[in-house]
Amino acid sequence: MYPPIEPYLSGRLQVSEIHDLYYEVSGNKNGAPVVFLHGGPGGGCRESDRSYFNPEKYKIILFDQRGSGRSNPIASLQDNTTWDIVADIEKLRVELGVEKWHVFGGSWGSTLALVYAQTHPERVRSLVLRGIFTLRKSELRWFYQEGGTSNLFPEAWDEFVSVIPEEERGDMIKAYHKRLHSEDEGERKAAAKAWTKYEMSTSRLRTDPKAIEMASNDDFANSFAKIENHFFVNGGFMKEGYILAKENLDKIRHIPTIIINGRYDVICHPSTAYELKKNLPDAELHFVPDAGHSGREEGTAKLLIQATDKFADL
Repeated sequence: MYPPIEPYLSGRLQVSEIHDLYYEVSGNKNGAPVVFLHGGPGGGCRESDRSYFNPEKYKIILFDQRGSGRSNPIASLQDNTTWDIVADIEKLRVELGVEKWHVFGGSWGSTLALVYAQTHPERVRSLVLRGIFTLRKSELRWFYQEGGTSNLFPEAWDEFVSVIPEEERGDMIKAYHKRLHSEDEGERKAAAKAWTKYEMSTSRLRTDPKAIEMASNDDFANSFAKIENHFFVNGGFMKEGYILAKENLDKIRHIPTIIINGRYDVICHPSTAYELKKNLPDAELHFVPDAGHSGREEGTAKLLIQATDKFADL
């Protein structure tokens, strides 16, 4: 990845009566604009996210989505839907005076990137997508119900279900929703940490203790778990199969697209990336043979850099 850099501009954008978003710009002021869409939902941006882009060629734009990171109010679910965030991306583009930009998104960021491109195809120069997630029921079942990820990470699964009574485990997302909104603060915190730890424990081919430590941070776990669960219990506020529907993919067929997925990604399993590629035959698809879900695993990061380098002069 490219060396660390600092932003030359940061600010806040009021996008609704209650929500204001943190954003920043780094790299070349006159470079090709690229917007980075973070994962989660609820994950927030990190300083290292700037390093996926050549700072001499790109004007690098990062922002924290509603309720996430440095945006306010933290962990807020009010007026927080996929469509609100897509509208926010467009408001940020206008605020920064960008005519057309590259769009980069991983995991939930890939969901947003695809929906934004389908909504505003005339504003997108290219798509770099990692860890494809289209928020279908089958994808949620794979990770949050027994029979998918649970078979590969049984110890993490056992810890994840331990906070839910056996009779409620038929719908883990719904069961967690109940506890994440409990009047009991201890129950809310325990659920948030367990939800977050499960994802952090399964995000890499080789488990990273530092990632798991993030689940012990009350503020991060609360924001991450509540917002993720809010989107998932509501099906992403989209019609089932919306992103992969032919009429929506037809809107973005002309956009140069590179798809990258870890071969052993157990959060956003490779079959979704493959299905997207089959329905976008002009897109490039790369499976990383020694990686899971994280965009920071060496093989995945290398391919992401190659992708952004390829599109830098587009």
